[in-house]
Amino acid sequence: MRAGARFHQCPSGFHGRVSAGKAGVDTGEEARLDFIVVASQRPMNLRLGAPNELVLERGDGSSHPVHPLWLRERCKDAASMDLRTQQRLQDPSDLDLDLKVVALSQPARGVYKVTFSDGHEGTFSGDEILAEAALADNSHDCPAPRLWDGKLAEFPRARWRADPSEGELLGWLESFLTFGFVIFEGVPTQPGTVLKVGSMFGFTRETNFGALFNVRSTPNATDLAYTSVPLDPHTDNPYRAPVPGIQLLHCLINETSGGLSTLVDGFAVAQRLRADDPRAFDVLASTPVRFRYVDADTELTASAVPIELDVTGGLKAIQFSPRLDFVPLFSPERLDTYYKARRLFDHRLRAPDHEIRFLLRTGDLVMFDNCRLLHGRTGFDPAEGLRHLQGCYIDIDGPRSRYRVLRRQLGRAAGVRRSA
Repeated sequence: MRAGARFHQCPSGFHGRVSAGKAGVDTGEEARLDFIVVASQRPMNLRLGAPNELVLERGDGSSHPVHPLWLRERCKDAASMDLRTQQRLQDPSDLDLDLKVVALSQPARGVYKVTFSDGHEGTFSGDEILAEAALADNSHDCPAPRLWDGKLAEFPRARWRADPSEGELLGWLESFLTFGFVIFEGVPTQPGTVLKVGSMFGFTRETNFGALFNVRSTPNATDLAYTSVPLDPHTDNPYRAPVPGIQLLHCLINETSGGLSTLVDGFAVAQRLRADDPRAFDVLASTPVRFRYVDADTELTASAVPIELDVTGGLKAIQFSPRLDFVPLFSPERLDTYYKARRLFDHRLRAPDHEIRFLLRTGDLVMFDNCRLLHGRTGFDPAEGLRHLQGCYIDIDGPRSRYRVLRRQLGRAAGVRRSA
């Protein structure tokens, strides 16, 4: 193909969108995010440039050559990569920093053959280059979060099956990654079932509470969760490093009229705070807070900022548990600023317009992202009857890994069917 000829692909790294209506997010920040989404969905192109340049044309109209080293360290031949593990056989930092592309051709549509100045030859898929280029800088190639508030009309629910099809499991995972939670109905109520459900999505994270823990009102409780008092929105275990990423709660029996489960999308509240009061947001994203848990056999302490950002400045995690947080003894001026910011954030988290409530009935199980969502419950009267939940934690990366593997397997199967 001649120089200037193009290969097109629409980006596939975005799933869902921040929107008003059912998701209930209708701020100016939403409009800004909608614009970014629309812009990112314009086609990106690859074309042959001269001399010996593979040029990426982005959806915003900009273009630039693909860096030779970026291509060279993605070579997938047997001399560059162990084909079984897909791990490199050499350290890319040892490659020549002045590496050049000395020959470039397109033997077939969407396929590029490159010869480098070190003598190595590589063949590259245009689909793979464009798919990686389409990812946001902080994207891990999973469905993007869809932020929501108390107006969320339809909760992500699914009828539990112990042997779901790959497509069904992929749908569960997509709902979880998009909304930050999913509610399963009809889960068998045998004690310990929560561990079986958790193992379908990731590896169980055992803590001082055990592989699983029982949530019920008990005398001399070691945690307020094991009482009948109402619990404000909070994230679990901010006193650990690392924090358990995902929590599952399975209702074995509920004979009470209270004890409603509550969820708040911490990312949505933080995003609104960032738009409305950038100073308060910055204070909460930069002030280290000590979280502490103590019982007869355990003493755990960790420091974290209430709003944690990733390397691009995007939201990464919320660590918020006002019954366990202890800010260091800073100057009165700095503490005044922090306390005002915490109060603003906390009051928004507890506002009814950000919270959803639902009753976990016998056989219901909720799985939620403990780094994004805050959870709580309303109070209940133990005299009404039994309320017994079992819970466990799994690591944050488990569902993401399952999602990518299933998507790859289903894509491969679809390709086989198309070629049959």
